[in-house]
Amino acid sequence: MKRKLAICTRYSRQGASSRLRYYLYAPALKAAGFETEFHPFFGGRYLRNLYSGGGKSRLLAGAALTKRLALAPLLPERLLIEYELLPELSYSVESLLLGRRRYVLNFDDNVWEKYAARPRLAGKYDALCRHAAGVIAANDFLLERIRPLNVNTIKIPTVVDQQEYVPTTEKFPRFTVVWIGTPVTYAFLEQQAETLRAMARAVEFELLVVAGRQLEARAIPGVPMRFVDWSTETEAELLARSHAGIMPLPEEDPFARGKSAFKLIQYRAAGIPAIASPVGENRTMIVPGETGFLARTPEEWVSALRTLHDDEGARLRMGRRARELAAECSLQKYAPVLTAFLEKTLG
Repeated sequence: MKRKLAICTRYSRQGASSRLRYYLYAPALKAAGFETEFHPFFGGRYLRNLYSGGGKSRLLAGAALTKRLALAPLLPERLLIEYELLPELSYSVESLLLGRRRYVLNFDDNVWEKYAARPRLAGKYDALCRHAAGVIAANDFLLERIRPLNVNTIKIPTVVDQQEYVPTTEKFPRFTVVWIGTPVTYAFLEQQAETLRAMARAVEFELLVVAGRQLEARAIPGVPMRFVDWSTETEAELLARSHAGIMPLPEEDPFARGKSAFKLIQYRAAGIPAIASPVGENRTMIVPGETGFLARTPEEWVSALRTLHDDEGARLRMGRRARELAAECSLQKYAPVLTAFLEKTLG
């Protein structure tokens, strides 16, 4: 018998977190006997406005909340929720509309920081976790944060479908270092401008930014850069044709410490080595000297890049090892894990 499961995501398929942690699993959930219905909070228009530089639209957010409030009483008994059902509303309101439904929460970011300075909302995620039937955490930082609140907590990283990534020896003619993300998270690259300039002075390379061509207006002076629009059709090929990937993060940022290192998971699948800041989940995804390097100071970033540029044998060896480990964070591994957890938790 089919079991109805409402999946209440934050975004439509255009949002990376929602696409990869929910929509990607739709076939597996169907095969496991769940009759799924997807209910994104924000539609494509909100994301297009956000990524084009228009910022967070209060008008569109208000319309989304009104729509979700109307939907809430109609939801079935089983729910899978990305962070929260009703953003910006208190736990007391959300719990009233959740009623006796069994729900599983799914976190891939340290969203606690969003409400930390707002007394009315500061304890909302803790309360939601305590009353959830189960909770899914994307990384160790979140797992440690949630486990004291709910014993039925499991780690499921954000994964890729390995079949969509095919490593290649046909690289870009110019030595290419790739960064993939969104126009919003591009700020993490900008924060590392001095380090990137030091790398550019030491090694001849091109930084390929897979996010949005409009970011050309924010190119970092002194760093050779090429900007392309992100798309599901081209991302895997662009990564595979690059020579190395990077994921810099600020160490002092609590939100960054809760990031799930998905870029590094993609680089693994594409079969390229990576350089990353030793922050949060990055430390578990990089095997120093085997799949890439962890770098804190500008000197360490320069040294890591010089090794990958100058030593082709080491670079190829690291790329092969990265691809070997890609299965650890693949849809093929975690689809059975997710469906089993939901079957056990939601019945």
